[in-house]
This record gives sequence, C-alpha cells and structure tokens, in this order.
Amino acid sequence: MTKFNPRFSQQSDALDSADADVWAVSDRAHALADKGEDVIFLCVGDPNFDTPEPILDYARARLGVGRTHYSPAAGEAMLRRAIADIESKVSPHPCSPDDVVVFPGGTNAIYAVLACLLNPGEEIVIPEPMYIGYVPISDALRLNVKKVACPAQSDFAFDIDAIKAAISDDTRVVMINTPVNPTGAMATPEQLRELAAYCRARGIWLVCDEMYSMITFARRHTSLRTAAEHLDNVVVIDGLSKSHAMSGWRLGWAVAQGPLVQRLIEFAGATIFGCPQFVQEAAAFALEFDTYFVKQMREAYQRRRDLIVERIGNIPGLSCYSPDAGMFVMVDVSEVATSGQAFAEALLDAERVSVLPGAPFGASAVNHVRLTLAADEAELARALDRIERFVTAGSRRAG
Repeated sequence: MTKFNPRFSQQSDALDSADADVWAVSDRAHALADKGEDVIFLCVGDPNFDTPEPILDYARARLGVGRTHYSPAAGEAMLRRAIADIESKVSPHPCSPDDVVVFPGGTNAIYAVLACLLNPGEEIVIPEPMYIGYVPISDALRLNVKKVACPAQSDFAFDIDAIKAAISDDTRVVMINTPVNPTGAMATPEQLRELAAYCRARGIWLVCDEMYSMITFARRHTSLRTAAEHLDNVVVIDGLSKSHAMSGWRLGWAVAQGPLVQRLIEFAGATIFGCPQFVQEAAAFALEFDTYFVKQMREAYQRRRDLIVERIGNIPGLSCYSPDAGMFVMVDVSEVATSGQAFAEALLDAERVSVLPGAPFGASAVNHVRLTLAADEAELARALDRIERFVTAGSRRAG
C-alpha cells in the first residue's frame, strides 16, 4: 500500500517556518505552572480586567432577542455608525458608516487590509520594534518586509526621516503602529501629516494600527485620519480588545475610503461571512457608554506603569523609560545579560517570572524584555521583588 505524502501550501509553509522562539519562554513558564510552581506571568498583553458588566448585560439582552444570525459582511449598521460617529467627532474629516468594515479582531483586519493591498513578493515598510503579530501575517502573505529601526537610545521614538528614506520605488505600503506595541511610543500629529502626504505623493498606501488609541497617559492619541490632509491613501485599524477588556470577543475594524472599502467587504464576505450580531451590538453599546470604564482602566495602567518605572530605575544594571501609552514597559538588560532572550530564560529559571524577550519585536529591542501592565499592583510588586533579587544575585556572582 502506498503511503500518503501530505503537501501543503506555500502560505502554510511560511507560517510553519516563522520564528518558533517567540513564545518559548512563556510556553515553558506555563509548563512549570501546570506542575504547581509559583510562576508570575508578565509576558502577555491580555487585559486582566473583566469586560465591564453593563456591556455583558447588553450582550445577554441581545442574545435574548435572537441576535444570533448571519450579519452583513461589512458589519452591523449599528456598530459601523458608532465607529463613524467617533471618527467624525475627533477628525476634521467626516466619516460615513460606509467607510467602516468590521472584522473578528484587529489582527484579522490587518490581514484583510494587507491581503487587499499587496501581492506576494511586494514591499511593505514597517518601523520596528513592532507588534509580533505582523510577522506571521507578512509571512503568510509572502510579503517583502523592509524594517526601519526606531532605536532604544531615543526611547524608540518615530523617525519619519528614516521611514521616508526606507521607501523605494518598489514600496507599495507603509504600515505604522501608534501607540506602539511594545514600546508605547506615539507619533505626533505633525509626523503623521508629513508621512501621509509623502506616501500619497509617491502613490503608496499608509496603514495605521491604532489598537492602543484609548490607553494613553501624558497626551491624547491623534489618529492618522485626524492628522492627514487627504484620506484616499489612508487606512486606520482599531478595536476594543485592549481599551475595553474585550480581547476574547474578537472585534476590530478598518476605516478607509473609496474602492478599497468594497474590496475589504468582498474579502470579509469570502473569508469570515460576518461577525456575530450580538457581539457587534455589544461593541456599539461599549463605544457609546465607555467613558467611565475606559478611564478607570487607563488610570490603573498608568499607576502600574509608574510602579514598574520607579522600581526598575532603582535596580542597578536595569533601565527603562516611561512609555506615553500602551500596556507594556520595555526594560534594557544589556548591562546584566548578553540579550533579552538570555535574561528572560535565566529569570524564569531562577525566580519563576516570565517576561517576553525583545528580539521578536525587531533588532532594536534585542537587549530588552517586555513587561506587561496586565497584572495588578500587588502581583507586579511581587514580580519586581524577584527581578531585583535575580539581578542583585547576578551582580554578586559577577563580583
């Protein structure tokens, strides 16, 4: 009897060959926890808050009236209108519900947008450190990714001149993320306006991932739609996973103009056939009645950020800057370890604290580890005690 030899697509081969070490430390930490060890997890960006109760109540009510059927590929009118209203309020450019397409999460929205804009082998420019999820998306679509460093020496700040210098005649898309996962850096309105104009003059799409737009501290987020003078080459992606503690609800969206919107609707219709009705209506409710809950969570994240920054600043050999936004703090470990990967592995071995190595985010973060703010202050304090003990013990050994 002949043996069946499975053959797979180039797309799945690309995913299979993606960096397997991204979550290696986290996976090992979970294995230790499963054995009963006291492991503290500071690695994942999943909010540790429950979805606010009024949103849950509204979702239950919509379930109760049978909102469990197929939805339009573009999304429910109620949600598209709520998103368009928010965009219109903060931007000088009016936004129509017809400019909005709903997807099951921001990552899926990014995949759909890039799939509609780029062919395999075509060039996309992305600043790094960058969201880890961009890597498998780019691999699956077989894109030629040109990375632009935002160095740690300048607190990972956007360098618009470097991004413009990286753009070539082959560039089809520039994709940015503000506020940035993992660094918390924020592009200024002037930078966004300049980059949008430059890309438009070169016939290039500018895609902006704004998933952390509602988790800002020192200053308010400025959307690319607000900053750009023209919107015909602009795509904005956002969602509720982080801001509303709704990561498991899988709800995100893309806002664009012109023929791209119809392409996205057709793509959504072919691949997801709409998102759940009751989830979309709960999301619309969340956007309308979210001020109190978002403020409470944002203030908690700011207290946690301040705690980490203060404690890290008092540990000899470690350093960090205070991020303007987001759910993470990047810690420089170059004085005490050969890399962020080495530090994360040794910290887990010695103190059972799981942090994420910086290298998967890009070369600029190779000597860093990422600490999440998705843990309460008591848990963070306990983890920082262990980190301090680990670094101090290492210094004594080195001495």
